[in-house]
Formats: sequence, structure tokens, C-alpha cells
Amino acid sequence: MTQPTAYRGRFAPSPTGPLHLGSLIAALASYLDARANRGEWLVRMEDLDPPREEAGAADAILRSLRAHGLHWDGEVMYQAGRDEAYRNALDDLAAAGHLFACDCTRATLGPDGACAGRCRPRQDRIRGAHSLRVAVPPDCVIGFADGLQGSCGQALGEELPDFVLVRKDGLTAYQLAVVVDDCAQGVTHVVRGADLLDSTARQIYLQGLLHCPTPEYLHLPVITGANGRKLSKQTQAPALDDAAACDNLRLALRFLGQALPAAASPPDLVAAAVADWNRAALPAAATVPAATLGL
Repeated sequence: MTQPTAYRGRFAPSPTGPLHLGSLIAALASYLDARANRGEWLVRMEDLDPPREEAGAADAILRSLRAHGLHWDGEVMYQAGRDEAYRNALDDLAAAGHLFACDCTRATLGPDGACAGRCRPRQDRIRGAHSLRVAVPPDCVIGFADGLQGSCGQALGEELPDFVLVRKDGLTAYQLAVVVDDCAQGVTHVVRGADLLDSTARQIYLQGLLHCPTPEYLHLPVITGANGRKLSKQTQAPALDDAAACDNLRLALRFLGQALPAAASPPDLVAAAVADWNRAALPAAATVPAATLGL
């Protein structure tokens, strides 16, 4: 594991399409919080799901970040090259008795997609395609203090007694990859959208099993469209126009409740935003409509 600095943040997009305003908001907030705390800011490409990826999207994302004055430290990490690290983590979990194979279909899964106890007694009879799940004790309760949302917690053992770490198609699941990579990169602070808030308890549980430190978390509100759904690549959010980087940055800063610098170039605007960064001004709601920005 990389030895952490006092503050090491990260932005971890999936290359399923170009950056849009919602992803810029998350990138900008994580960047500003890192730089305002004299920390490092890393970029990690979550390219673990080839069927969903768009050709050229990873390079387009990196070009957009540069165009918006968001320059990262070190080399970009690509999860597609991290199979050995994920296998090692799975081996450790299996050796400690935390993993089990699951061949449940969607129809047989329990609430919230849990196996609901069907597969663990049948390990010697499971053949063919199966996922790998981590078991959660019934009394497992995970609590944490979020930097914006306040005191958060989940009765993980009751609500989600197991969850997938390797999918039936053999692809590493997000929950495992993000924990292994945050640990390997020495990430100390995670600033991301509130749509990932319900993943945090699972990740903290895995961090404990893998003896990884738990970062500090801050979950931002997500921007939603007229239909109330999160702006995302799946909801056809328009791609950022890199030629309008200053306008894009000001929209993101307005959403984040920050001062709007008069600077005329992205690097100068971002530098001024770092100097003016104010966590206390962030909106604490889970969602904020794009209409509040006049969009």
C-alpha cells in the first residue's frame, strides 16, 4: 500500500462516455477540497466493465479535465490492469472464510439483491456460472461521519447480508475494486456524489476485512434533470463543451455554493476557486435540480 500523505483525494470516472456537468461537479469539488488542504489529487479510470465502455471515452475524459484546469498528480491508474491486486484480495477473503459462491438468478435473489441464505449451504453443489459474494454477519452495523451529510449508518447485516465482489461474467465488482485501489493509492479523503452514499457502508466493511484504512467521506448532492433523475450518461446528459470551460466551471461552482471568480482562463479560475473554497457553503441536500442553475 502507498503511504498516505496528510490529504490524498481522487476522482474516479467510468469511461462510458464524455464528462457532463454532473461529473464535472464531482471532479471540481474533489479537486478543490484536495488543493485547499494542500493535498494530492489523483485520477483513476474505473474501466472494469468493457460492455458499457465507449471507445475513446477515457482519453476524452482526461482531455476535458485538462481543458477545465484540473491537473492530477502522478500517473492515471487504470483498473483494467489491476486483476492481480483484486485476485490477491479475493484470496485473502477466501482464506479467512468470508467468500461464498452464488448461482442465484435474479428471480431467486432476496431483497436488495442479497442471496438470502440460499447458496451458502450448497457450496459443494454449485456448478457453472456463479458470482462470488462476501458474507456479512447479522449483527454488523456500520456507522460513519460524513463531511456533509453528517452522521450516517446502516444495519448492513440485516439489510444486505451479502454482496457481490465478482460478477457471474467474471468481472470484478465495483465494491471490491474501489476498496482495493483506494487502499493501494493511499487515498485519505473521498469527495463524491450522494448517489454513492449507500455504497459506503459496504466499502467500510470490506476495508475492515482487508485491513485497509477508512478514508474520510464527503457526499455531495447530485444534480437532477426535469424528470427528477440524476444527470448521467445513462440519462443522456449532454457532454461538456471543452471550449466553454470557464462557463462550465462557473456553473459547477454555483451548484456547489461557491464564490464565482472573475478570472478569464480555466487555470486562473480554478486557482481562485481553491483560494475561496468553502465547505460550509456546500448544499447538504441529496439532490439539487438543474433548474436551480437555469438549465
